[in-house]
Parts: sequence; C-alpha cells; structure tokens
Amino acid sequence: MYSRNILRITSILANSSRKLVLNESKVINRSFVSITSQRDNDKKGPTGIVLMNLGGPSTLDGVEDFLTRLFLDPDLIPIPFQSRLAPFIAKRRTPKIQEQYDKIGGGSPILSWTEKQGKAMEILLNKINPEYAPHKSYIAFRYAPPLTEDTLIQMKKEGVKRAVAFTQYPQYSCSTTGSSLNELWRKSEKLDPEKSIKWSVIDRWPTYPGLIEAFARHIETALKQYPSDIKNKVVLLFSAHSLPMVVVNRGDTYISEVAATVHRVMERLEFSNPYRLVWQSQVGPQPWIGPQTNEAIHGFGKNGHKNILLVPIAFTSDHIETLFELDLEYGHEAEKAGITGLRRAESLNDDPIFIEAMANIVKDHLQSGKVMSTQLMIRCPKCKKEVCQRARDFFTNQTI
Repeated sequence: MYSRNILRITSILANSSRKLVLNESKVINRSFVSITSQRDNDKKGPTGIVLMNLGGPSTLDGVEDFLTRLFLDPDLIPIPFQSRLAPFIAKRRTPKIQEQYDKIGGGSPILSWTEKQGKAMEILLNKINPEYAPHKSYIAFRYAPPLTEDTLIQMKKEGVKRAVAFTQYPQYSCSTTGSSLNELWRKSEKLDPEKSIKWSVIDRWPTYPGLIEAFARHIETALKQYPSDIKNKVVLLFSAHSLPMVVVNRGDTYISEVAATVHRVMERLEFSNPYRLVWQSQVGPQPWIGPQTNEAIHGFGKNGHKNILLVPIAFTSDHIETLFELDLEYGHEAEKAGITGLRRAESLNDDPIFIEAMANIVKDHLQSGKVMSTQLMIRCPKCKKEVCQRARDFFTNQTI
C-alpha cells in the first residue's frame, strides 16, 4: 500500500514536472516568436530598385520597334498626327540607324552596362543599407526591352512589395524621367490595380557629390593625354541631349539642372579649363536647344582652337549618342574643322566611384522616408497634360 502511494505520488510529480517544462517551453517559444516578429517588423526589406532609362536596341532587328516607340512618345517628340506619322518616320529612318548601330558593334551596350551597374549597386547596398536588404535591381527601359510592363510583371511574380523608381537621367526632364514615370503609372494601373507594390521615386540627382566626383576624375584622366603645356588650354565641351524648345518653354527644368551639374564639376576642377555647355541629337525641323555640339566644334575650329575634350554630361553609360555620335560622327566633323586634338572623356559605365554614388543615392533616399523630391510635386507652369498630374497623384498617394 505504501509502495503504491509512493508510486502514485512520484507519477503525479513527474506529470506536474512535465507540464511545468511544457508550459515554460511555450512561454519561451512565445517570447522567441515575439522577438522574431519585432525584428521582422523593424526590417523594411526586401527592396526592388528599378533603374529607368531610355534604352536602346540590343540587335539590329530591334531598331525599328525601338524607333517606333520613341517617335510615338509625345513626352519626348511632340509631333502632329503622331499615331500615323510615328510608324512612318520610324520605318524610313530604320536603315540609317541600323547602319549606325552596326558601326558600334551591332547594337546598343546600354542594357549590359545597366545590368552591371545594378548588380554592383545591389552588393554595395546590402552592406551599407542592411535595414532595407536584400536589394534587387530591375531595369525598365522606355523604348526597348526590358520595357516597363515586362519589369512590372516580373516584380509581381517575385512578390516585390517595396520598390524605388531610380531614374538614370541625373537631370530631370519631362521628356525623359517624366515620360518614364508617366509610363510606370499607366502600366501600374493596368498590371497592379490592387497597388501591391509601394513606390517611391528618385527623380533627379544632378549635383550629387559622388556623381560630380566621377565626372571630374574622368575629365582629369582624359586631360592627362594632352601635353602638359597645353592641358589647361583644352576646351571642355560638355555635351547633353538636346530638347525641343516647345518643351523648354513649357517650363522644363532640364537646362538648369544640366547647367548645375556642369558648374559643380567645374568647381571641383577649380575652373582649370575654358568650357561650354552644348547640345546634341536634335531630331526634326522644330527649334531645339542650341548650340548643337557639331556646330560648336566647327565654330571653335574656325576660331583656332585645336584641342577639345568632349564630356557627355547627361549620360551615365555608353550608347549610340556617345559611341557613334560623339566618337565617330563628331570626330569626322572635327577633322573637317581642322581640330587635331579632339578627345572624349570616358563614360561613367561601371566606374566604382559612380557605383558607390548610385548606392549612396538609394540609401539616402530610403533613409529619408520621402516618396519623391519637392520638385516632382509640381508640374511645369505651362503643362496641359492630364497624364502628368495623374502620375504625380499616383506617387504622392504612396505609403512607404
């Protein structure tokens, strides 16, 4: 009897002990879950970084489609009867543009450069901005694959919830960044009507210190190719893509922002050389910003300047405007003008200083908590396009 009581008491104590251990375990597990959840809440990643640019055809077969999309865009090239004229103009210009791409290797390298920039930026961001990690870069070109809709579909499949639209035009224009943002709004309305992706925007960065340093160092490297006694006499010709004057007169900020970049670069160089800001790539008969780069080259040649350094100041990687227009086309123009010392500063491409600048721009933007710059909140004073306001409303109403 005594033995049975001892066994019963032992069994009760054992069961009580097990219950106590189990209850303690549950408490510990609940505490762990609570801590883990808190950590998950504190972490704001993963983050998609969408690099937006004009793009370019990777093959000769893609030229006509690229040109058609380009000429159909009223934000870039406003022409009458656009829906009918654009395909006609694109088809007529295709053979000539194919020849140009053929001379630079059979297609535009802008996709490969953007991919390299994005991957390098990802690695750096994951180190310096762990709160928003992991970061993944995407590409959204306006006129060539991967197009905005292709990228949105991919992001939706991969479950992206937070994304930054990062323009690769350092200086804002309605014709470039504005057009890309309008397209992002249009495609988001169609492909993401539930607004599962929360967006913020890096819409301009014309005077960011890392960008200025990268440009300045490339200029310094190029100037070393000239004899020491003439190095400081070389004319720095900063060349940016031109715009139709109708866009400028509407109140576009592009000219002032490009000029701001040039001024900061020259400050960094301590105004070591004479310089001018000129414009390239005019299309069509309408008035565009001038002087055109080729006209400036001829003018300087007539005035006795034999040494000119071309600096692509509004592009972040090589493409047809640098490799064909500046290097080949304007090289021939310089020969005609008697200029014997024409060179070009290397494009930024995958320069580590530039990649670091890209990563820091994204980090600063995310840490700021801002959806977009104050400049993007308002339209051009003479803008009459409803799409511009609706796109702004879309980004303004984002909660990140």
